Amino acid sequence: MFRQLTQYFGQDSLAATDRTHRSLGMPGTLALWLGANVVVTTILTGMLLVPDLPFGQAMLIVLLGSAIGILPLVLVGLMGQRSGLSTMVLARGSYGLQGAKLPSLVNLLSLLAWSWIQALLAGMSLNFAVQALTGYSNLALFTILCEALVVLIALRGHLGIERVERWAALGMVLLAGAVFYAMGQHFEFAELLAMPAEPRNEITAGIAFDIVIATAFSWIPLAADYNRNCRTQKVAAVGTWVGYVLATLLAMGMGAAVSGFSVLSGMEQTYDPAVLLAGFGFGLPAAIVVFLSVMTTNVMCVYSASLSYLNIRPQTPFWKPALVIGLLSIAGSQIPGILDNFQTFLLVIGSVFIPAFAVLIADYFVIHRGDYDEGDLLRETGGRYGYRAGINPAAYAAYGLGALLAYYWGWVSPLAFGASLPVFVLTAVLYVVLRKWVLVPRVQVA
Repeated sequence: MFRQLTQYFGQDSLAATDRTHRSLGMPGTLALWLGANVVVTTILTGMLLVPDLPFGQAMLIVLLGSAIGILPLVLVGLMGQRSGLSTMVLARGSYGLQGAKLPSLVNLLSLLAWSWIQALLAGMSLNFAVQALTGYSNLALFTILCEALVVLIALRGHLGIERVERWAALGMVLLAGAVFYAMGQHFEFAELLAMPAEPRNEITAGIAFDIVIATAFSWIPLAADYNRNCRTQKVAAVGTWVGYVLATLLAMGMGAAVSGFSVLSGMEQTYDPAVLLAGFGFGLPAAIVVFLSVMTTNVMCVYSASLSYLNIRPQTPFWKPALVIGLLSIAGSQIPGILDNFQTFLLVIGSVFIPAFAVLIADYFVIHRGDYDEGDLLRETGGRYGYRAGINPAAYAAYGLGALLAYYWGWVSPLAFGASLPVFVLTAVLYVVLRKWVLVPRVQVA
């Protein structure tokens, strides 16, 4: 009977998406990336910026950081749209058939950690809503129910996610607008704009910019997984850029506003609009915004984590890793204190992924001039991407040096303007130099 049930699951695989089956137009792509990023973790990031920075300065940094930081994601999404392949399969072109398994494992573990955090936050928002209506509270139960729903949607594959994201994105925008309206009825935005800076989270303008960039970079591993289903390159580029920037401004703006108003009101600093507005009878709609935002993003994390696993074990049916990752997310969400080091987690993500994808982008657009052989990428031997025992030494050398720079400039001797962009540019340049003139790999023809 279970075997019959699996026929209703998504049949997603590593194979290139046929151009006649690409389902994402401009509205769908915009909604996908809007829904993915109007999420409570992004709201929480906005909270970190205020009151350490004035609200206006924080929003300018969010605009600039998201507009610039999203560009590498757009480029990886274009790679997916052109080839029809997922992100980690494309990584075979730069890292090699075997070499791409390490980025796949890192991505899998990172997305699993994201899923832990978001499963807990979804459970918290649902628990708040149910408690407001009935008085009943059971955080563990509601966390499990939320993640179970995530798994059911993810098992349907990319088509199920696209359908859910469209309606969820619309609902979140409408409810977020209502939340801002409610804040305007009970608080003075003029006071928020005039609020002086007050150090609380040790956030400077440079660190804030770096966090916003790192937030954008954390989405890079998912870009091709979804944009390979876009109908045209224009849809992939414009829909992703507009959807992400709007979502980041909305979500981080909400977090910064809620944080500022909570401090101005003498409350304990919070990012949660449900907590801020509960006293005015508007906590339930705010909790629904949080719930929807976390659910849509968590579905994408489980789906892409499953594709990363498939890049390591290609013969596995899609539904198996999706189910196991969902169960692990439920277990991980119960870890005590998982939210305590969220800021550190963001910066670590940036350190891990920035140099990794600088290599991938430089290899595709500079070394291979925007053209991979999709057949060789999927071949068991790796074809021309077999390199040396399946590993491109130039990619690993550049990635290792880039990661060291990210660690040094991020933790040992932080740069005033952040490490993300310098690390990305220098790693890309370093890779091109190594790949062309120093560690020239042996390229197999067959």
